[in-house]
Amino acid sequence: MNLLKSAFILAQKDLLSELKTKQILVTQIIFAALVIVVFSFALDPSNNTMRAVIPGVIWVIIVFAGILGLNRSFITEQRNDTIQGLLVAPMEAASIFLGKFLANFVMILVVELVSIPFLFLLFDFKMLGSIPYFILVIFVGSFGFVSIGTFLAALAANSKSSEMLLPLLLFPITSPILIGVTQATRIILSDMSKLSSALAWTQMVTAYDIIFFVISLLLIDYVLEV
Repeated sequence: MNLLKSAFILAQKDLLSELKTKQILVTQIIFAALVIVVFSFALDPSNNTMRAVIPGVIWVIIVFAGILGLNRSFITEQRNDTIQGLLVAPMEAASIFLGKFLANFVMILVVELVSIPFLFLLFDFKMLGSIPYFILVIFVGSFGFVSIGTFLAALAANSKSSEMLLPLLLFPITSPILIGVTQATRIILSDMSKLSSALAWTQMVTAYDIIFFVISLLLIDYVLEV
């Protein structure tokens, strides 16, 4: 079967399954709401320092809500022994990675679509920067985080302590992405006079995304067969 066609079929299967059970997505959204509410109590929304904290809050939501979904993506297949069925199916291992990546990416985009406007509304945050640039940074950062996370979730799925192992592997490898997008988000939300610096951070993260995405596609075959 075609690589992309197989990936879309697998992603559709995971998303339809999630629509029926509503286990992962609802948990992610609830977690995001809890983070926002906790920060709203801990910090005064009328304080000017809140503007400096908002970029970090956005990426805390994305990272930890994302981990909830990434942990489940391959563990479910392992527990139901369906991973072996996927491996013997007439599709490449790269299709399995792409399908899982697409499903995880769509779910984290839904979480962002719900949580970020709610965050801005609750803190009465008026963005001074460019909305298209902000969306670009969120997309680039989410792409890299989810692609690396999906690969590492496949790597950690065979471990008995996979839910603990994934964060331990994920945070060091994705730290350049998180640093870059947090800095870019901060600049875009508050100081558009330094847009060139934000674009430089975004370009660095994009290069990092591409490198690890290609590496994941090349190595996923070996990871899934372990």
